[in-house]
Amino acid sequence: MTILVTGATGNVGGSVVRQLLDKGIVPRALTRDPGNATVPAGVELVRGDLTEPDSLPAALDGVDHVFLFAVGGTGPAFAEAAVKAGVRHVVFLSSLAVVGGTAQTNPIARLHAAIEDAVRTSGLQWTFLRPGAFATNALDWAPQIRATGVVRTPYGEAVQTPIHEADIAAVGVTAFTEAGHAGKAYSLTGPEALTLREQVALIGTAIGRPVALEELGEDEFKAAVADHMPPGYADQLLTYWRGSVGTTPPALPTVQEVTGRPARTFAQWTRDHAADFATSAP
Repeated sequence: MTILVTGATGNVGGSVVRQLLDKGIVPRALTRDPGNATVPAGVELVRGDLTEPDSLPAALDGVDHVFLFAVGGTGPAFAEAAVKAGVRHVVFLSSLAVVGGTAQTNPIARLHAAIEDAVRTSGLQWTFLRPGAFATNALDWAPQIRATGVVRTPYGEAVQTPIHEADIAAVGVTAFTEAGHAGKAYSLTGPEALTLREQVALIGTAIGRPVALEELGEDEFKAAVADHMPPGYADQLLTYWRGSVGTTPPALPTVQEVTGRPARTFAQWTRDHAADFATSAP
């Protein structure tokens, strides 16, 4: 079995690589720059870029399975290259945003739905992972926490069910290594609903010092993220947060149903990532 992992140096892809190694499977990692990529010892690095279709045939040569990270606009070219290379099965890291009929108005849903469609119609076997809020999104707060001990964000009472990246990866690895997952689309969440304020407090517990949350207005937030987040994404995020205040989104049992083990809590995630937040505030 030869598995190509795209996004192998990222949070979810990196966890996929490590969990495959734990099962005795040495994956191949796709990277734009093999000379500077950091992966565990023994992992085969191949140069390639989903936005450069001409780079894919060599990367896919001899590959049976692909863990596919979402890159907008690349679905049709990837699917064509995978079919030509003889790939049998694609596990695609999609998004829960595609569920609920917002694909025309939500840019995140639109991006992922287009790739799902390209893979689904290609004739490849597929499994779609559709996580909701990633626990790793909280890493965006790390510079503020290290510098000031205060998180400045809108809608402190917005509610999420954040999922640990290792649980997303575990569902994907199960889909590769066990039968019965082809043609399945798995909606994934963490095991509990938490407000942003509660998440910030749990980070404080993990690092052993209080962390406060100070609410920003929407315009302040958009100005703060303008240099790295497209306006449509910022607006969609604000709409999501605003609409979640006072709700209790479901904590889905999918991780345990697929992997046989309970989903990790956000408190566990904060302990796993405490070093990312731990520099003392002045």
